[in-house]
Amino acid sequence: MSAEFDLIRRHFVRPMRHSALGPGDDCALIAPRPGHELAVTSDMLVSGTHFLPGTDPRRLGWKTLAVNLSDLAAMGAAPRWVTLAVSLPQVDDDWLKAFADGFFDCAARFGADLVGGDTTRGPLSLCVTAIGEIAHGAAIRRSGARDGDHIWISGQPGQAALGLAALRGTVQLDGDARASCVAALEQPQPRVALGGALTGLASAMIDVSDGLLADLGHIARASRLSATIHDDALPWQTLQSACGDQGAVRDALLAGGDDYELLFCAPASAHDALRALSRQLALPLTRIGTMDAGTPSRVRLTDLCGRELAVTRRGYDHFS
Repeated sequence: MSAEFDLIRRHFVRPMRHSALGPGDDCALIAPRPGHELAVTSDMLVSGTHFLPGTDPRRLGWKTLAVNLSDLAAMGAAPRWVTLAVSLPQVDDDWLKAFADGFFDCAARFGADLVGGDTTRGPLSLCVTAIGEIAHGAAIRRSGARDGDHIWISGQPGQAALGLAALRGTVQLDGDARASCVAALEQPQPRVALGGALTGLASAMIDVSDGLLADLGHIARASRLSATIHDDALPWQTLQSACGDQGAVRDALLAGGDDYELLFCAPASAHDALRALSRQLALPLTRIGTMDAGTPSRVRLTDLCGRELAVTRRGYDHFS
């Protein structure tokens, strides 16, 4: 057996639940259940761009899969199958074992089978293609928001960006605050249960990867609407308690990204159902603004009096 195939056998072949044929052949064999469509997404993580060199490999394994499952969650799809392509500068069995353990912890938690992929020598990069199932016609798209819809965000956006700033030494976080922010960065929790529960409730949705304002702009653009965020409605308290640098806190929540929380729109009539869902999932859901028929694609941040606030940065762009 070649060294490459032996590496795959040692670290990346595990029992499967949803697949007719997985790793070991030229292709995997999968099929959606009757009445369902396939949702397909792919994300790449590159050392030095998406994660810091020296990141704990077990957490990196989790994150490599989690960021892809978050895309499925953002359309209401249930994870089923994934492929993994890995470029490695050298073979380090201890590192690979920890990485694979983290990857499969995430796969087991959210019900995904690893059905194939590739390995090669090169700079450390990790690429997953994730495939999910959703009932025919039920996917939640970015383009479905309507005039008057409320805008909601799950969890605590901004923690991951503060965690990255702490690791880089540009902000000071202590004790539990540092640990929770770094964990949000390195081991994000894809909101799969929330995404599935929002089918029939949310009109449009996206996961926050590049920044809250930037990602809301994608919904506004696709839906040909304007969005207004109310500064006082945003979940500031946890971040302000963690970090005394208020400029860093504002940038983290509004533009930091890497949270993989779900940002979604829903009609006002869904308010009580969303509050009940928040209690059921033990997950904060915060109403932060409103969609309207103003200038298409525009995203405004306003104060209590409705005055627009200046924003210096809206999110991350790989090529800016």
